[in-house]
Amino acid sequence: MVALGYFLTMQVRWERQEALLLAYLRLMKHFSACRVAGFGLLLGVLGARPLAAQQLGGRTVFPFLDLPAGAQQAALGGMNVSARNDDPTMLFANPALLNPEMDGRLALSYVAYVADIKQSTAAYVFNTQKYGRFGVGITYLSYGNFESYDAAGNSLGTFGVNEYTVGVSDSYTKGKFTFGATTKLAVSSIAGSRSLAGVGDAGVVYKHPTTDFTAGLAVKNVGYQFSPYPGTERGPLPLDVQLGATIKPEHMPVRFSLTAHHLQQWNIQYLDPNARGQLDASGNEKKAARSFGDNLARHFTASAALVLGKGLNLRVGYNHLMRRELRLDNTSGSAGLSFGVMLKISTFQIDYTHATLQAAGSSQYFTLSRNLDSLFKRKE
Repeated sequence: MVALGYFLTMQVRWERQEALLLAYLRLMKHFSACRVAGFGLLLGVLGARPLAAQQLGGRTVFPFLDLPAGAQQAALGGMNVSARNDDPTMLFANPALLNPEMDGRLALSYVAYVADIKQSTAAYVFNTQKYGRFGVGITYLSYGNFESYDAAGNSLGTFGVNEYTVGVSDSYTKGKFTFGATTKLAVSSIAGSRSLAGVGDAGVVYKHPTTDFTAGLAVKNVGYQFSPYPGTERGPLPLDVQLGATIKPEHMPVRFSLTAHHLQQWNIQYLDPNARGQLDASGNEKKAARSFGDNLARHFTASAALVLGKGLNLRVGYNHLMRRELRLDNTSGSAGLSFGVMLKISTFQIDYTHATLQAAGSSQYFTLSRNLDSLFKRKE
């Protein structure tokens, strides 16, 4: 009853927000998702060259945009642009995944990272006769509270650090292809100081008409930092071009996914210049060298979902980039691995994922979703 009451409250809030969104939707109607997606893909290609020589870590602003928004995305290796189903949080992975199965569904997601870092996400999809199908997504990341001190070491109390995005997605289907686009406002706040950015995602999904096969392409985090933090310069957003496919072989209860990411940048292998190398027979230190195979593997995530019926799925994912960058010096543990389950109970769908960040910690993802349209139609 508590969960039902919460969903009823959320529905009323969303209905109020829809009225405020109508003006925006009229504007979006003039720009089809197909054109916006094509423009975004073009920007991703054009923006690839300036980033070709950059490393991934520490070179961009708003890095939280790369975090998985829901339990399903986290279970599939953290990156997937082709898993097409009824989970509204997959809009954060690829806006072209917006489809009729999501209509009327509200998803609430929560993840507890290490220490006091927590992330909450809400996504809702609705279909209008006049303006088409839209998705609304909000994600909020809190780093907790920190102690503040003056130059003399006197305590000034505590301050909070948080980041969040608010976005609207639209999609357009033409035959076997679906084009999607998302516009988002990203805000980062530290002790009252704020930084704002406009962010856009664009994508396209191909769905085979007879077999369970989908392929997707997405250009994520294209945009501009409107206002940096005081005393800092504007920085680039974490652009990521992703290409992937999902297939379920006939008569086989497993759905496989393979996703290639950071296609706009070949070299994503980081070598710590301060790391100690191995000693050769003469006692000389030999630093680690770049490896073609390791760099290639860092561009891929792989996952599989065991389909045990419409109401139960078991998922496992592997992210080689995460495993290599978050391992400890003496062990990798299960870093880069994720395990998840999807369970449908009555009209509710529960997704849970355990994702290992490194040998010293892991994160727990919870996503609860329900179709609100069927709830209110049944009550009427």
